[in-house]
Amino acid sequence: MSYPMSHLHRITFTLAFLAIAGCRPVPTANVVTIGMCTDAHLNLMHDGADRLGAFISEMTAAQPDFIIELGDFTPPDEQAAGFFDIWRAFPGPAYHVIGNHEPDGGYTSAEVLGMRNMDRSYYSFDLRGFHFIVLDGNDRKSPDSRPYFRYIGPGQTEWLKKDLQDAVYPTVIFSHQGLYSPEGAEQSGIENEAEIRSILEQHSQLHPSRRVLACFNGHTHFDHATAINGIWYITLTSMAYHWLGEDYLHVRYSEAIDEKFPWIKYTAPFRDPLFAMVEISATGTVRITGRRSEWVGPTPWALGYPETLRPYMRPEISDRELVIAF
Repeated sequence: MSYPMSHLHRITFTLAFLAIAGCRPVPTANVVTIGMCTDAHLNLMHDGADRLGAFISEMTAAQPDFIIELGDFTPPDEQAAGFFDIWRAFPGPAYHVIGNHEPDGGYTSAEVLGMRNMDRSYYSFDLRGFHFIVLDGNDRKSPDSRPYFRYIGPGQTEWLKKDLQDAVYPTVIFSHQGLYSPEGAEQSGIENEAEIRSILEQHSQLHPSRRVLACFNGHTHFDHATAINGIWYITLTSMAYHWLGEDYLHVRYSEAIDEKFPWIKYTAPFRDPLFAMVEISATGTVRITGRRSEWVGPTPWALGYPETLRPYMRPEISDRELVIAF
């Protein structure tokens, strides 16, 4: 099955990599392609397996260099094995980011990581002349902090600094919770987002040939991109829906589906699964080819959902061509 592509939304800046004495050499004109999805919430959707299958089928045909999901994939419950069988059908590297809903149902971190064959929740890897960092925004800020957490703790922060220092290529970062909060939306990124952005900016200023190019996240189910001090922060919306809450409850599918999947009525689902193909060039271009769908049932605005969030909430991942300026 194919799905309509979204209209091209172009934002153009300029990028010039600076050569400074003492920098380690970096390969030129590298390009990497990434299949990307987020917030599938597979266990909450009656058609979660079909949505994931559509993503894997299309990525298998497109053959990106790797695929990655940006969190809130599924807890390790009784349905999870089937979902991971679909995910692992992709014939190439496939990576996970840990979302805040992964432990739902009381599952431990060991169970969440074990289902993903991961030994730690934050890590990095190199591919095609790029350095990729996966962060975990679920650290506990203090002993009395209550879930859901939105924090990157001191241990992970020190690891990030060292990992950036050791990197020899331009860097791309993935996280579940964003490293920024969009203007007009409540604080939705990690609590210490300014601290983490400062680390990325300082690294980029000191090491422009291996600077941070872009940071991708999910979590808010927004469709948004913004550049802050020369780094793009890009939020992809959910594969499945936007959460509305009990004040905007509406049964979207049949009574039988509602009985088996009772959380759907608190959401505004997308008719088709949303995901993206991302192409990143070491010359500074980030090209996103996304998907467009439509709401199932009434729109959030027809139900009285706050208009302030309308700029970020839509049933699509916008096509974008982003070029970084500094």
